[in-house]
Order: sequence, then C-alpha cells, then structure tokens
Amino acid sequence: MKWIALLLVVVVALVCVGASQAPTSQAADEAAAAISAGKLPPGYRDWRLISVAREEGSLDDIRAVLGNDIAIKAYREGTRPFPAGAIIARLGWAYLPSEENNKAFGKAQSFVAGHPKNGVQFMVKDSTKYASTGGWGYSQFEDGKPLTDQALLQSCFDCHQALRDRDFVFTHYAP
Repeated sequence: MKWIALLLVVVVALVCVGASQAPTSQAADEAAAAISAGKLPPGYRDWRLISVAREEGSLDDIRAVLGNDIAIKAYREGTRPFPAGAIIARLGWAYLPSEENNKAFGKAQSFVAGHPKNGVQFMVKDSTKYASTGGWGYSQFEDGKPLTDQALLQSCFDCHQALRDRDFVFTHYAP
C-alpha cells in the first residue's frame, strides 16, 4: 500500500513538472505564429518588463521593452545567444512634458508617455527561419496592422548588426 501511495506521489509530481513547462513553449510557439501571420500575439502586453529606454533623434520616443517567458529566463540567466522561441517586444510612446506634474513640482521636470509612437515592434528568435538576419525575425505593427514594407523591416536588422556580439539585442535587463 505504501508503494502505491509513493508511486502516485511521484507520478503526480512528474505530471506537475511537465505541465508547468509545456505552456511556456506552446505559448511562445503560438505568439511567434501569430506574429508571423501578421497578428498581434494575445497577451503580449502582459509579458514581463525587461527595461525602459528613451530614444532621441528621428525615433524620439520613450519605450518599454517586454519579453515572453523564454526571453526573460535568458536575460536572467545571461544566456546568449537567446534560445529559440524568445520574443522581445518594444512599445513606444511620444515623450511629452507633463504640465500637471510640473505644477505639483513647482518647476519643469516631469515627462510622461503620450500617444503611441513607432508602432509595436517584435523580435522573434528562430535561428533556422531567420538565419539571414542573425536568427531574429523583425516585425512592426501600426494600429494593430502589420507593416509589410520589407525595406523598413530590413533596416531593423541593419541597425541591430552593430550588436552582433550581444546577439543583436540592444536592451540590457534591468532587474
């Protein structure tokens, strides 16, 4: 009787471990498939924060960089190159002074995110499918619709090539 109970505990533990790992891979596959099909992946805005950044010049935005579970794990563990299925998202907004906050502070010092800017961008890691672009697929969505301008998407890789030694990724993890 004790052996049956022990066996049952082991089987339940193995099922739990397997179940806890399968959805991450499945969710990554589904997200990558959605992006490839020209659709925003469901739930991407709930991915974890990697970092924030402020870009000036022609980009002129403030951005949040998010990662799916695979990307976050790779960031936390320092895994480079990133594993297949890692997806990094960039959401950008206009960088605007906040008159309301500045009144509270008594001087001009506060800036906030304004209207969405430069779409939502994704990098999807698949070294086989995207071998010609360093193993990353690049996409951008404006108002929920995919951009199909291949020259613009190629310019993403052209810019990221400067970071070949960091697996083409600009953003460092901000724990």
